[in-house]
Amino acid sequence: MTRILLRRIRVTEHYLPAVYTHCMKTLYLDVCTLCRPFDDQNQLRIRLETDAVFLILRRIETGLYRAVISPVHYKEVGAIRETSEWLEMESLLKRLDKSCDCDLIQTRHHAEALIEKGFGIADAAHIAFAEQLAEFFITCDDKLLKRCKQAVLRIAVMNPLEFIAREEPR
Repeated sequence: MTRILLRRIRVTEHYLPAVYTHCMKTLYLDVCTLCRPFDDQNQLRIRLETDAVFLILRRIETGLYRAVISPVHYKEVGAIRETSEWLEMESLLKRLDKSCDCDLIQTRHHAEALIEKGFGIADAAHIAFAEQLAEFFITCDDKLLKRCKQAVLRIAVMNPLEFIAREEPR
């Protein structure tokens, strides 16, 4: 069922008028978040976060949001051992991937500074790219969320449920 749902996500930004693409919110979803549908759905929190991820992906598909993908995504997805999950994630990344201008030297320096502050290498790289390319960094990793909230970052960091709750009209 996960495979069917992930295959139905299509990015249609190129069909939208410039008015819509200009005011779209830009999101950076880390690999932990994108892989949430492959986690044990018998746990309530994981199921709720999975539903939130699917809702976000649907809104990307309809052009309400824009997702950005970095080289870190491809590196992490390349390390996935289960073939079906790897294939689904590769396909999803290709559909979400849009060319973005990014200063790789600045990104590397910023990632190195984040590593010095105690972030892991992959997390630091994700955050460095996200701060250059997006308005929101979305992750399901509790330890990373806590560390990000303690650090001074130039991007809003939250889990998928927090993001959806923030976006929903009251």
